Amino acid sequence: MARIALYYPWIYLKSGVERTILEIHRRSRHDVIIVTSHYDRHVTFEELAGCNIVQRGQVSVKRTYLQAAKAALTMATLRFDRAEHDALVICCDGLGPLLTFRNRDMPLMNLCFTPLRAVYDMEYRDRLLSRNGPRMAKLVAERLFRLLDRAAWRRFDSVICNSRTTRARAVDGGLRAKGEMIVAYPGIAAAAIRPAGQVGDYFFLPGRIMWTKNIELAIDAYRDYRARGGTLGLVIAGMVDRKSRPYYDSLQAQAADLEGIRFETEVSDARMQELYSGCRAVLLAAFNEDQGLTPLEGMAVGKPTIAIDRGGPRESVINGQTGFLVEPEPQPFANAMLHLDKNPDLARTMGQRGQDRVALFTWENFIAVFDDEIDRIVAQRATVRSPQRETPAESVRAEQ
Repeated sequence: MARIALYYPWIYLKSGVERTILEIHRRSRHDVIIVTSHYDRHVTFEELAGCNIVQRGQVSVKRTYLQAAKAALTMATLRFDRAEHDALVICCDGLGPLLTFRNRDMPLMNLCFTPLRAVYDMEYRDRLLSRNGPRMAKLVAERLFRLLDRAAWRRFDSVICNSRTTRARAVDGGLRAKGEMIVAYPGIAAAAIRPAGQVGDYFFLPGRIMWTKNIELAIDAYRDYRARGGTLGLVIAGMVDRKSRPYYDSLQAQAADLEGIRFETEVSDARMQELYSGCRAVLLAAFNEDQGLTPLEGMAVGKPTIAIDRGGPRESVINGQTGFLVEPEPQPFANAMLHLDKNPDLARTMGQRGQDRVALFTWENFIAVFDDEIDRIVAQRATVRSPQRETPAESVRAEQ
């Protein structure tokens, strides 16, 4: 059993990253200490309060360029004691790899949820560059970060990506060769797969309420759906962090004249499960999701998914069999909603197929890959004191 320091800069949301950290702590055969530079126990998953969490440094959750630069400096100067930890795992959704500069003497794993989207996700990047602010200064900062990030990524002994979409983003960004990265999918517990209940009388859009989830598209699609005779409701449920309050307010204003829409922002895990179990289908409107746990959580209880035909949902949802993948426009989204409204038997059949599909995306599979990679890099560093590393065999859990 190895002693693992698992670092993520900010634990303050109920996102797929925090869920993965929690499941690693619960399930890994190794001794895992969670390290962060910003921890808010009152808004993230309450189960994390019972984990071994240490706070080192202090970073802001604001995503301004100034605060990002300060956070980068904090991470670049953090040092972990090799005598206390056998390996360092960095949960990467942007700045985390900067820790490698002061910790190169340790076995290093990159658990990659995405390279920094503001730099490597072209759709996300274009939206940010179009906002107010000095474009040239943003481009200069991006260039500098790319240089540092590429140097940092070269130091990892192992890279596990949460989807092929994330891996492709890293390859396209020049961070790592495809064959040097493993794909292993975070997902659901095998025990969570259970027989479907009622077909349901509403659509369900779960997850954090923030601008990257593109929820305005789902509301526009629902408006179209209702105008064409649809009668099912729409429940939008998830946490709203402080910086997303203006976005949430805009969604409420957008939906104010629509019957059938309900928002829930104080949602326990038990309530989420009730909403999954009672819906007709799960909706995912994010414009370029890295992976997406919500389709998997819906499949586990026999619910199909309607998702944008981009990014991670392409890897979990089989179009026409376990759900629908549609173009990011209101009308095709509404068409799929109407189809499942008028054909409840189809929704039931798709949900049943989804339960077979989701068995490929379990925490048990993910943790097995994670633990084996920890064993490999710890043993490798113990026997080979050289910067040259073996390239791990590619392992993809849940190929189409």
